Amino acid sequence: MTESPPDRLSNDPRSPHHDAALLQRGIGIRFKGVEKTNVEEYCVSEGWIRVAVGKTVDRHGAPLTVKLRGTVEPYFRDAPPAT
Repeated sequence: MTESPPDRLSNDPRSPHHDAALLQRGIGIRFKGVEKTNVEEYCVSEGWIRVAVGKTVDRHGAPLTVKLRGTVEPYFRDAPPAT
């Protein structure tokens, strides 16, 4: 595994940017210097995050999201696993 988080990552298993191993390790997001805990997807190079809008869901059961633009700083919450 790398020591830096990927440029783009999603919580949705249907997304091509989903990586279960990285999500298991734990990724934290700082957006505009503030810790965010409800991030569904992020992209560092494009400078945006998708966050859930309350507890609302669409007709498929997926959370409704809104895209926010700004500085995105992902980091690993845990130490890398021993190999």
